[in-house]
Amino acid sequence: MADQDPRGGAPRTGRQRLRKLTQAALTADETVDQVEGILGGMGATLESLNTTMGSMDSTLGSFDGSLARVSETMDRVDVMSDRADQLMTRLEAIVSRVERIVGVVDTALAPVSAVESVGRGVAGMLGLGRRE
Repeated sequence: MADQDPRGGAPRTGRQRLRKLTQAALTADETVDQVEGILGGMGATLESLNTTMGSMDSTLGSFDGSLARVSETMDRVDVMSDRADQLMTRLEAIVSRVERIVGVVDTALAPVSAVESVGRGVAGMLGLGRRE
């Protein structure tokens, strides 16, 4: 099969074919240079990415340790909140008892207060009250 001119004319000559092949080789050489440049840049980028990933791994390890400490702290807070709840229950029981004792003492001292009030009234009528 003869090499035809793309415009449908006469077959190409050896010189035309050689010129076309030379142009294709130069274009391929430029493409290879461009690919080499891109790959060279990617090598530096990949090395930088590797360093970054190493830093990220150590950061994640540190973060994991921090999360473990937070979890331990939360467990301690849960235990302390249970203890505080138990303490509040005991304090409420103590306050309830004290309120009952105050009520009993108040009831028991009501007659004494009445006698004191009557005594002051009688002393005042007799002129034995306080003088200012």
